[in-house]
Amino acid sequence: MLRLKQFLEDFSEFTGTVIAWLTIMMVLVTFVIVVLRYAFDLGWISMQESVTWMHAAVFMLGAAYTLKRDEHVRVDIFYRRMPARQQAVVNLLGTLIFLMPMAVFLAVTSWDYVYTSWIIREASREAGGLPYPFMPILKSLIPATAGMLILQGVANILGAILTLMGRTPSSPSQKLPIGDVI
Repeated sequence: MLRLKQFLEDFSEFTGTVIAWLTIMMVLVTFVIVVLRYAFDLGWISMQESVTWMHAAVFMLGAAYTLKRDEHVRVDIFYRRMPARQQAVVNLLGTLIFLMPMAVFLAVTSWDYVYTSWIIREASREAGGLPYPFMPILKSLIPATAGMLILQGVANILGAILTLMGRTPSSPSQKLPIGDVI
């Protein structure tokens, strides 16, 4: 269980790190847009749309990474004062009752939306906007986000069970390297 948990968390960590680089690309593209507009009186709708789409990708694909890092929004008035075993119970129940059903619902309900976008070869509504297949790719990130949240949710469930069993690593130095998982 510990190896599977570590593998799933390493996957979330890897994808989050890769997605973080997209924020740098977003800043650079925004800078180019501003320079082109104000210095050269040039602009392209597709370039402006690409910033919005990168922003959406960062938020959607970064959700599992945020959950893994325990940086998500939590009302922790009582949680932070609880011992580790009680926190594990809260995490286990929260993941099973709220996260997993929401992620499955998101995946199931977005499937037709994404499928239709691919079938009709959807492109931007704006003249000069991003062409096909950018819109279907962006929409495909919705079920991908749900899938990544489910994987991280499984890691959280395993972590809570291991904590309740008293078998969780007590320090980051006990983290298993990804090579030992494969």
